[in-house]
Amino acid sequence: MEGRLQEIRDQCQALLWGGERALPGGLKGGAVCALRIGYAVFRDLAAGQLTLRAMSLVYTTLLSLVPLLAVSFSVLKGFGVHNQVEPMLLNLLTPLGEKGVEISQTIIGFVENMRVGVLGAVGMALLLYTVISLIQKIERAFNFIWRVDKARPFAQRFSDYLSVILIGPVLVFSALGATASVMSTSVVQSLVAIQPLGYLVNFGAKMLPYLLVIAAFSFVYCFVPNTRVRLGSALVGAIVAGVLWQSVGWGFASFVVSSASYTAIYSGFAILILFMIWLYLAWLILLIGATIAFYHQHGEYLISRQREFRLSPRQREQLALLAMYHVGTQHLNGGTPWTAEALAAHLRVPLGSLQRALNTLEEGGLLSPDHAQPPAYLPARALERIPIHAILETMHRAEEKGLLGPWQVRREPAVDQVLEEAENAASRRLDGRSLRALLEDAGTEASDS
Repeated sequence: MEGRLQEIRDQCQALLWGGERALPGGLKGGAVCALRIGYAVFRDLAAGQLTLRAMSLVYTTLLSLVPLLAVSFSVLKGFGVHNQVEPMLLNLLTPLGEKGVEISQTIIGFVENMRVGVLGAVGMALLLYTVISLIQKIERAFNFIWRVDKARPFAQRFSDYLSVILIGPVLVFSALGATASVMSTSVVQSLVAIQPLGYLVNFGAKMLPYLLVIAAFSFVYCFVPNTRVRLGSALVGAIVAGVLWQSVGWGFASFVVSSASYTAIYSGFAILILFMIWLYLAWLILLIGATIAFYHQHGEYLISRQREFRLSPRQREQLALLAMYHVGTQHLNGGTPWTAEALAAHLRVPLGSLQRALNTLEEGGLLSPDHAQPPAYLPARALERIPIHAILETMHRAEEKGLLGPWQVRREPAVDQVLEEAENAASRRLDGRSLRALLEDAGTEASDS
């Protein structure tokens, strides 16, 4: 029996990872890709980072939920739709059953009792800080999933966060109100009376919650990460997350109904505990959908069983030289500058590995991104003023300031002399050769061949 199980396990491994460099075509390729995405998601869950970030978001949500609703309530009150806040909150807490009604009434009571004039300037600043910190933590969690090391610039972050806090609630509740108004019109009611159109309208009404959740998740997956997310990949992740949201909601509602023992043990704290569990599941579902969207867009991460690709120092230097070579070629020929995603696809390397190399070259003053979104990369100075040795040295000494530096190690003159001789030998061997000379030599060799 044990031998048979091992054989089945080996066959599954061969099916998933037998052809790591290329997926088969057709339905088999789609099935293998879906299985690899599932494996990658479970691997990331087992690693613990997704669950840890979901728990962190639960804590931040508890701190900032009332201030966030207070800000949204104030904005919506100006548009006369503030009465929609409680029904929306009740809808989100539906899996909690009667306890969800009690929690929503308590939260709305806190919001209505909040007086901005009583808070003062310091209190108002703290209120806005707790709201912004929630959005900032959400962005960091999504950037972690999408392997993005750089956050948005402060000015862009401020404008984006302000848009989410002030404009987002208006759009959401306006869409919900418009949907309810359309469903209650006489035209729609007359269509319901006509069969089979009535069945279709009723089916659409039942599917509307799914569609709204999927649309909301798709917007979050496209907007929050500090990178370009394709709409198709965002939809794939949103569909899976939306189905999970509804399915887990039904399961959790059944759990709440049968949780009388928790009420007996924890008494009044049972409501808070159930609320925190549901918040945790909700955030975890949202992060799982983002993970699926990432792997759907970046299939190159599915050729390995590891979450991250580890490059040797030699491979990092090779990648940096290749990046500088192609950026310099486009600049010399007057072509369209490379974006990180386009260059990663051209070099057939993971975007995260290339992005780290580009960030290091940017910090070393060798590359400069433009102001487009997503940014394209240009040489930071004239090509003849970029020595090849400087590129290699920049990668060689990358992140030394954040690591154990040579000044923290006991020095040995003989070892220092060997290292200095090696560096000088490499510099002399390259003989001051510049990036422009490399590009011109490559062009000469191409014409000769």
